[in-house]
Amino acid sequence: MAEDFDPHGLRLPIKLDSTSNGEFAPIPLDASLRKANHVAREMAERNARRLGVARRRFLTSSCGAASTLLAFNAAHAEAGRTGGYFELADGAALEPDVAKAQLGKSEFIFDVQGHFVNPTGAWLKTLPPNARPLAEMPKARALNTPPGDRSYLQRLGAEEFIKDVFLDSDTDIMVLSFVPSTREGEPLTIEEAVATRAIVERMQGSKRLMLHGRVNPNQKGDLEDMERLKGFGVSAFKTYTQWGPSGAGFWMTDDVGVAFVERARKLGVQNICIHKGLPFGPRSYEHSTCRDIGPIAKRFPDMNFLIYHSGYVAGQAEGPYDPAKTDGVDALVTSLAEAGVAPNSNVYAELGSTWRFVAMRDPTTAAHVLGKLFKAVGQDNVLWGTDSIWYGSPQDQIQAFRTFQISDELQARHGYPKMTPELRRKVFGLNAVKPYGLDPADLRKYTASDAVAREKAGYAERPNPSFATYGPRTRREFANLLGLSGGQP
Repeated sequence: MAEDFDPHGLRLPIKLDSTSNGEFAPIPLDASLRKANHVAREMAERNARRLGVARRRFLTSSCGAASTLLAFNAAHAEAGRTGGYFELADGAALEPDVAKAQLGKSEFIFDVQGHFVNPTGAWLKTLPPNARPLAEMPKARALNTPPGDRSYLQRLGAEEFIKDVFLDSDTDIMVLSFVPSTREGEPLTIEEAVATRAIVERMQGSKRLMLHGRVNPNQKGDLEDMERLKGFGVSAFKTYTQWGPSGAGFWMTDDVGVAFVERARKLGVQNICIHKGLPFGPRSYEHSTCRDIGPIAKRFPDMNFLIYHSGYVAGQAEGPYDPAKTDGVDALVTSLAEAGVAPNSNVYAELGSTWRFVAMRDPTTAAHVLGKLFKAVGQDNVLWGTDSIWYGSPQDQIQAFRTFQISDELQARHGYPKMTPELRRKVFGLNAVKPYGLDPADLRKYTASDAVAREKAGYAERPNPSFATYGPRTRREFANLLGLSGGQP
């Protein structure tokens, strides 16, 4: 690869920044988090010198990731965020064998929430001639193309998606999901998603990418279109209860929500993926909460309800379960308890964006979020998702989860489980095979030797990760993205 995306090693392999997935306004880093990045950069510089390697080479190694996570541990501890931490030996920052043992791949990883924006899609035709959609994303901005020239979007295309997800991370398979939009303004239509899957198929890796079908039942035509979507081989239908063409959301227990579930069941698609938490703004905030999840799951015990983001509200600190709270993860816990939906039944909690936000910024909140979900939703029903490629390659999220540990104090006080290798394997992929009806042994056999695996083996000889993100990092970028996707701020 001729171009080195970060030749001077300016970007850390574990990203702690303000990037959003476009479903919540970017939240700036506070002083303590900016210090965490500063400490990590200093430690990387020092450790690279000790090993006698260039900074960029050090940061792309397992030692570079370990060094960054250890620096974050130190900064979080100094700020009093000690409820969780990254469990790494000190020697991992300088000893490659130690780092690889703790950060190397050993799990089947099934990411149930990935995204892709087609750089040549029909959605571009609705924009003004000189509009520069997504031009402020790092890889696109680097080209500095003139007004009207959208060639920079190729850097955000399917080939980059495959590189970020399958070459630069340990992800085995991913579900390609959708953002809320009007039917005319979708940044990725189901036809374009199928085309993206076909690229992987040409690489003999068709089993690596699955598809959702976007359904907003409060939008004219969406319920009627579900049969057509099923024809594309979707594995689930995805909806956003706080979204509507007029700005008003809906409840899953409303007539339109019930009709949606009944239609999915009639079509034989058992999985309903529901965006909860990460509210778009105040207009339909209540519909982003989880009070309807328990009742709808109780009413349809033969259907699976995958709660995307687990109800978490970005920027909100999560402590021990509080039954008085009406939003956040606690609202999901309360809804299930009041409806009598037992752990490990037909409700699943997905971690996309939630894990990325809490793990990097506040490990105490991360410990409470995971602990409450493991107890209420069940250790067999928490699902791995990253919301990438909004956050660039998901590898940093994988490495953070691979080493995360809930403190002994919180385990003892609240009954949270210890993060064991077995529990991590469940979350990383084994839990998701149940609702998606997959055989991990069969998939591992396939993905171990397909063309993607062979390409990855060659790529590993000289990896070139960008450590860049694609989602909005400022309120201006956030507003621009909402305008493109048809969401309401």
